[in-house]
Amino acid sequence: MKKKILITSALPYANGPIHFGHIAGAYLPADVYARFERLKGRDVLYICGSDEYGVAITLSAELANRTPKEHVDIYHEMIKDFFEKLNFSFDHYSRTTTEIHKKLSQEFFLDLYKNGYIEAKTEKHLFSEKENKFLADRYVIGTCPKCEYEFARGDECPKCSRAFDAKELKNPRSKLTNSKLILKPSKHWYMRFDKFKEKLSSWIKDKDWKDSVLNFSKEYIKDLKERAITRDSTWGVPVPLEEAKGKVLYVWFDAPIGYISATMEWAEKIGDKEKYKDYWFDEKTKLVNFIGKDNIPFHGVFFPAMIMGQKKPYKIVDDLPANEFLMLEKRQFSKSEKWYIDLKSFFEKFTTDQIRFYLASIAPETHDSDFLWKDFQMHCNSELVGKFGNFIHRTLTFIQRFADQKIPKSYALDDVDQKFLDDIIKSITDIDIAYSNYKLRKATQIIMELSQIANVYFDHKKPWKMAKDESKKEELFTCLNLCLKCIKALSLMTSPIIPTSSQKIWKMIGNESGLSQGKWDSVKNLNLEEGKKLPPPEVIFQKIEDEKVIEEMDKLKEALDDQNMPKKAIQDLKNEISYKDFDKIDMRVGKIIEAEKIEKSEKLLKLQVDLGFEKRQIISGIAKSITPDELLNKKVIVVANIKKAKLMGFESDGMILAAGEDDDSLEIPFIQDMEIGSSVC
Repeated sequence: MKKKILITSALPYANGPIHFGHIAGAYLPADVYARFERLKGRDVLYICGSDEYGVAITLSAELANRTPKEHVDIYHEMIKDFFEKLNFSFDHYSRTTTEIHKKLSQEFFLDLYKNGYIEAKTEKHLFSEKENKFLADRYVIGTCPKCEYEFARGDECPKCSRAFDAKELKNPRSKLTNSKLILKPSKHWYMRFDKFKEKLSSWIKDKDWKDSVLNFSKEYIKDLKERAITRDSTWGVPVPLEEAKGKVLYVWFDAPIGYISATMEWAEKIGDKEKYKDYWFDEKTKLVNFIGKDNIPFHGVFFPAMIMGQKKPYKIVDDLPANEFLMLEKRQFSKSEKWYIDLKSFFEKFTTDQIRFYLASIAPETHDSDFLWKDFQMHCNSELVGKFGNFIHRTLTFIQRFADQKIPKSYALDDVDQKFLDDIIKSITDIDIAYSNYKLRKATQIIMELSQIANVYFDHKKPWKMAKDESKKEELFTCLNLCLKCIKALSLMTSPIIPTSSQKIWKMIGNESGLSQGKWDSVKNLNLEEGKKLPPPEVIFQKIEDEKVIEEMDKLKEALDDQNMPKKAIQDLKNEISYKDFDKIDMRVGKIIEAEKIEKSEKLLKLQVDLGFEKRQIISGIAKSITPDELLNKKVIVVANIKKAKLMGFESDGMILAAGEDDDSLEIPFIQDMEIGSSVC
């Protein structure tokens, strides 16, 4: 029986368009993983849908002079259209305003209520005397009780991602009028999450999740409290109790139930109403929730508890690969501040596969990352065109000219040929591991490394010289055959990330079928139909010209000027020193041979560094900007004669050079060719 994999992406909120920042976090990684697992022959179901309730929607609808339903209809279609443009492979895309979702959400509530996990009580809630009404969390701002951020929302802090009840805010005030709020009695229903501490702690202890996700969830469970799950509104799923008229379920409560209701809707669509149970009621199903880091408490704590309190045996999440945030040119995406990418303009100038590849290469997997227009251009031109596309086009053009347009036969391999073939096979194995572990950055690196290896092989073999010598024909054909094997591997390896381009490549090497379900192992063997005629090659990627990128950057510059937004300040120079002062600093090239995070520290890494003449332990405050895995075997610049110090109880004998203004955005300069121990002047 095929392994069943149920994949979900966080439901996008239908209160505005989504942007590339959202895509990089919870959607592209999920789509790549779904495509990969389908290639492996798994039974994959990829589910998503629009999240359409909540106070923010009623507020936006009021401002736009339309009903909440009219409002979500507009954005539901807009979001769906964006996903289609990006070639997302959802098996079903639903929405939470369906009758199926309403019924299931009410069933969830009643099960929890009857099982003693929901209690009603009258308590004081935030009330605006100026507006003469109780204010839901999204209408409230205040100071975060955790990190002291002054503009935390009523449900969570955007700075530290802490979720809380609005009443926990310091200095709560109305988001609309900025008026102070008072506490006034009102009856609501509360989920007793505190009753799930033991179950959740036992369930989560052996999870092999990202450290950041696992540690955050574990700490959150330790401090679990009851939490209000109802609010006063007419927009939302009605609370299914006679005494709760005028109350609806909080959107955070019903939204994750949307994964199940969407699967139920999918089952009805395919004509097998009970089919959803094959995934949700089977303990062997692997359930992966792809989310952004702001959604960790809801998926790592709250929703698992809600499922534990049910009468039905719903599947609980197995993996939670929450990503960090993607910025745009060092700032948060913001439609209101015109700091965004106009999607209509983007898709007129660039292709879907270009943006998919770039977002995969900068995926914010371990720390926030940045969409930079010049970097986007460089990745597309240098990597997709210069390395990847160039190798494919030169090989296929050569076969058209010198191999009678047919797949040439392979003869005896010399050492260089065998090494190239070994590298191809190793790359397929490595990228299998990367995709299995949701590491998109690593996958793009492997693709580009193999493309570079292939170009070096082609240049080393010099097929243009062999083509002029009849006695070298077998060598020539062997070289071209191996290059075709590499192209076949590249079409397989790139299929989850750039599906349209990989399908074009697949057809250019003589395949008429689609490159999709269950092809991984059959393609991995790299067999070729020797003698088969190949179609003329096409150019896969076009170079991005400077003027297109300059035009987009000018739009952002105009936004800065229009908003009078402060441009990034450059720090003043420090006091002047003499050459003699500088000459006292001994900087050496060191290779990092071990790296690990220091427990209970957010920013410190413990590094073992080989300086050639000795090995040193260095404690470096770079953990917020780079992971231990990204540092291993890299050569860095070390200040080798700085006085030893103790940090968090560990001795540090040296300092790693890094550039940046804060701990969250440091860049480490890596040395490529210099030997370890070399002096840096």
